[in-house]
Amino acid sequence: MGKSNKCKAKKQSYISVPSQIITSLSSSSLQSLLLSPKKAHLNSSFFVGHNYSCRRPRVCLSALFLFVLVGLLRLGWNVNTLVLCSQSFGSNTGKVGERDHQVLVTSQLQSPRPLHLESEFWKQPDGMGYRPCLELSAKYRKASEAILNGRSKYLLVVVSGGMNQQRNQIVDAVVIARILGAALVVPVLQVNIIWGDESEFSDIFDLGHFKRVLADDVRILSSLPSTHVMTRPVEEKLTPLHVSPQWIRSRYLKRMHIDTILFVQKINKEGVLLLRGLDSRLSKDLPPDLQKLRCKVAFQALRFAPPILELGNKLARRMQSKGPYLALHLRIEKDVWVRTGCLPGLSKEYDEIVHNERRRHPEFLTAKSNLSYHERKLVGLCPLNAFEVTRLLKALGAPRSARIYWAGGQPLGGKEALSPLTREFPHFYNKEGLALPGELEPFANKASFMAAIDYIVSEKSDVFMASHGGNMGHAIQGQRAYAGHKKYITPNKRHMLPYFVNSSLPEAEFNRIIKELHQESLGQPELRSSKAGRDVTKYPVPECMCKRNKTT
Repeated sequence: MGKSNKCKAKKQSYISVPSQIITSLSSSSLQSLLLSPKKAHLNSSFFVGHNYSCRRPRVCLSALFLFVLVGLLRLGWNVNTLVLCSQSFGSNTGKVGERDHQVLVTSQLQSPRPLHLESEFWKQPDGMGYRPCLELSAKYRKASEAILNGRSKYLLVVVSGGMNQQRNQIVDAVVIARILGAALVVPVLQVNIIWGDESEFSDIFDLGHFKRVLADDVRILSSLPSTHVMTRPVEEKLTPLHVSPQWIRSRYLKRMHIDTILFVQKINKEGVLLLRGLDSRLSKDLPPDLQKLRCKVAFQALRFAPPILELGNKLARRMQSKGPYLALHLRIEKDVWVRTGCLPGLSKEYDEIVHNERRRHPEFLTAKSNLSYHERKLVGLCPLNAFEVTRLLKALGAPRSARIYWAGGQPLGGKEALSPLTREFPHFYNKEGLALPGELEPFANKASFMAAIDYIVSEKSDVFMASHGGNMGHAIQGQRAYAGHKKYITPNKRHMLPYFVNSSLPEAEFNRIIKELHQESLGQPELRSSKAGRDVTKYPVPECMCKRNKTT
């Protein structure tokens, strides 16, 4: 008995645990860590007798350390148990508050996240050693001097559509200016009738950076010289699709006077050319130097304006702070269903909404009008809805704990349209949910700004997938390839959808088939030349990327 009292009088020993780990534990987790050794003392055969620990304090100390270590390992050694509140699709839920923001910021300073990266789903494709390779020929460099010193030809362009469609047209405008040997006036962004966005080039893109990167390729002017201001417009006509550099030179260099030439609105005697409607007008198959110029514009020159870049990077860091994340570009807005001739698969009520809109505006339908909805669906012309996206992700091995950033507009059906995804993947966010109060206010009602933020967060994700094609998906595919072939899932809709409707197929067999169908659709290098008409800004190999052993 006396010996026991001596033990009770002994000085207590403590295990030092980093404060950030302790603060990251919930009260229940802390309690379980503190109480576990006592339970083991009472029940385990390792501790024989009530006073055993008093006689051998080092053994007890070691046991307590092991219990704490196991607890920390279960937590992944960082704040992974502190998940953000799952975002609901609503105005007053899913916000990351100030306290959550502090946790996200401090967690970036903690240990790496190896437990997440062990998952097969996050594994990156083999880039096969391809790296950016934009070395231009001696002939191209020699011609640059005359082009940059020229003062007789000027190109004006007006680009239309959404932000990503405008990006594509700006790329082609730079290339056309180079073909003509003309100075390019900063492109004018046409006011978008649908979204009412009146943003200018310098609002969306970093104009100074744009000029600096292209300083050796094309002369970029902020405005026309006063001596070359145009006065009389000429009737606009459509140009053929995919025209060659030879076509452009033969049509424009010999007609530097007032004329009506296809999509030219006006050309005056002083050598000013105004072009509209550049989307897909320039051929996808150009000489190597011009293909490299395309890549230079798309991947290097077109950087977003600092305010957009700052907020986009900030939201991306908040997603990255808790481990890898998946970015989804969901194309499930009402206008997408109307334009594609497809149905959302929610209910008869929403199908009728789409049918009525299509009847009122038949010109909106861009898909093949001679196909029924089911025919379009089976040939892969329809966007995947949230239920199909969920099944695809699960089959490809996405863990339930996966953190998902979704880019896109208001889905038809609202929260109901997203429910299959949010039920299966509760850690579901968009820019409105990640932003702190007031962060998005400067960009309110500016669709191009919002699209740019989505672009940044999506491009920086560990895995990206679009539920349907489109300019944003194509641009990000090329950007991720140029960045080292980061994982990009291309849904094989044409081949996988028949298995989606086969209810007799066991889940394990379904998953095996879906994985097999997507083995070559995960962002691996693809040669642009393997199929005719491919855009180099979507498939930068081989013109813009080469192996390590080549000059870069």
